[in-house]
Amino acid sequence: MTHSPHSSSTEFPVNLGAVVSALTAEHAPDSGLEPLLERFLTAIVALAGAQAGAVRVLADDGKTMRLVASQGLPAGVSEAERLVAIDCGVCGAAAGAVIVGWVKNVDSCAKQTKHTYFGLECRHILAISLPYGGQVLGIYNLFFEVAPIIDPQMEVMLRLIGQLLGLALHNAKIERERLRITVMKERQEMVNEVHDTIAQTLAYVRMRLPLLNEAMLAHDDERSLKYLSDVKQGVGEVHDNLREVMTYFRTRMDPLGLLHALQGVAAGFMDRVGISLEIRNSVPALNLSDEQEVQVFYIVQEALANIAKHSMARRAVVVIAKDQNLLEFLIEDDGLGMDEPAVSTLVTAARGMEASSHFGLEIMQSRAKRIGGSLMVGRNDGGGTRVRLLVPIRLKPEGPIQ
Repeated sequence: MTHSPHSSSTEFPVNLGAVVSALTAEHAPDSGLEPLLERFLTAIVALAGAQAGAVRVLADDGKTMRLVASQGLPAGVSEAERLVAIDCGVCGAAAGAVIVGWVKNVDSCAKQTKHTYFGLECRHILAISLPYGGQVLGIYNLFFEVAPIIDPQMEVMLRLIGQLLGLALHNAKIERERLRITVMKERQEMVNEVHDTIAQTLAYVRMRLPLLNEAMLAHDDERSLKYLSDVKQGVGEVHDNLREVMTYFRTRMDPLGLLHALQGVAAGFMDRVGISLEIRNSVPALNLSDEQEVQVFYIVQEALANIAKHSMARRAVVVIAKDQNLLEFLIEDDGLGMDEPAVSTLVTAARGMEASSHFGLEIMQSRAKRIGGSLMVGRNDGGGTRVRLLVPIRLKPEGPIQ
């Protein structure tokens, strides 16, 4: 459905390469869609010799179109057309099918703004669909004083630009959905962390308080002191674990990957805690999933936190090696070590370590299981503590038989 303007129209001087460049120019992933649309409109309005341009997308209600970007529109028009009905004139037709169409009479547009539309300018409006995957996601408009000539080649180009914009809108939608899922996942992780560390300890403290009250009423000093000690220890554990949870959610995974994140930790470890930290990696490519990298990072981070708090070590090392289809992460120090020579993959409580450290070990074990790995904690051969994490790696698919 294409409406050609009258024969006295001017040519349409659009350079496709410049417009495609504006659409595909690199931009920050978190900067949103608006900068890309603004670049597009600036390019196509100038190159088309138009007086203004606009991009509209279908709203979530499926009944209206929302103005998401504009160039050269009068303030009154922009405000009035911030939201228009899905069946509004040729713009509505372009939202319902893949077309390049003209608005021949702007009287209907003027009703929307309640005054003369664009004054005496822009009596010709072009509406082009923005399709993707068999659906129309929105439209873009170009506003002209004099309608340009649209030949078949030009129409193909306008449709192609609409398809590129449709792809950009689709990608933005996917990114919003990915962000929504990420936020939901982080909230669930926070709930799990609070339940596994803080809520259980608070329940223990709550059970001890009535016993403490009874002992105090009975003037039983021995029992009172015992229950008071239990409550104090529980509150201390809650405080420590709350700090760990806050640290976990404040520290985000380095976008450059696990190895870069670990090098960043090592770079400032000596200044922060006074312990030298070395990263030894003999594996060129880790081949871990994003989830595995995140969980390994937090396990190593927790092990290093325990070294800083309990070991009184001078040196620590993180060794990364490969054993068949397993990645091995060894976190070792030359500190005081543990009283028990070994701790199994069940990570039983280690004597000589504080209760808060035991909670940290349980969280580390939970993270290891989450990614199909196993965790062992025990003594080094030469003293100090060793944390050994084994993580299965993804096998690369076999290539075609030659």
